[in-house]
Amino acid sequence: MLLQRILTASVLATLIAFAVFQLPMELFSLLIAVITLLAAWEWTYLAGISALYKRILFLLVLIAPMLAIQYWTQILELIAQLTDWPDVRDYSGILEWFVIPPILFWILVMILIRNTPNGVLNLQLKTGYKALIGWFILLSAWMFLSRLRVLYGTEMTMYFLVLIWLADISAFFVGKKWGSTKLAPEISPGKTVVGMYGALVSGLVCAAILSLIYGFQLMIASDFILLSVLAVLISIYGDLFISVVKRQRGVKDSGSLLPGHGGILDRIDSLIAAIPFFYGCIYFVYRSVS
Repeated sequence: MLLQRILTASVLATLIAFAVFQLPMELFSLLIAVITLLAAWEWTYLAGISALYKRILFLLVLIAPMLAIQYWTQILELIAQLTDWPDVRDYSGILEWFVIPPILFWILVMILIRNTPNGVLNLQLKTGYKALIGWFILLSAWMFLSRLRVLYGTEMTMYFLVLIWLADISAFFVGKKWGSTKLAPEISPGKTVVGMYGALVSGLVCAAILSLIYGFQLMIASDFILLSVLAVLISIYGDLFISVVKRQRGVKDSGSLLPGHGGILDRIDSLIAAIPFFYGCIYFVYRSVS
């Protein structure tokens, strides 16, 4: 099983690295959108949506804002040309502020899981609310990973992905070797406190290495290290959040598409939670120093 997991992860990491560095922006966004829609299909099952037409409708409701976001500038330009409202072009930057709701959502999730895991696990939400939550977190993840590549380039995008991947790997192996105290046994018996510390240390090391490579000033380097460690922390609780949804549904994996890993959601749960926080901090740090 471990060998199968390693082989699958290696192939996926290679393909994603190729996409980050080689694909044009439009194709990269399209690829991330396809992955997001596959995850959305799995989410409909976890949320308890059984009717085929409702599952397809959920995908369509996700695709519509994706298209609007992807062509936001062109939409504003068209509105400016068709109306007497030329100032509408000034709203092109409003998308950046949409990062605040998902950041607050994931911080709230982290606090609730940390303080009342049983309460979160036993929380009974209607299917419609679960669908709304899935739509919200998946759209946010696609949007801000795409925009990270657009605004901050391939290297920053690849750094984020490597940061979360290494944190997952560190948590797994450090927890397996030295972990005894469980992080949230009610939700995910395999995760340990020591494993979480291993993930946080890996985030610190990643940020420190990148800061040395690029010669960041001390203040910027310290901010970047803090950002990376906090992004890793949120990613851990993103993983736990998806585990909550799976436990409520009574399944071990979100799907079976990836050999040794389960479904798409099982692989991107950490990324989904971390990307809004990472993007938002990068955006506001860049604004403060520019």
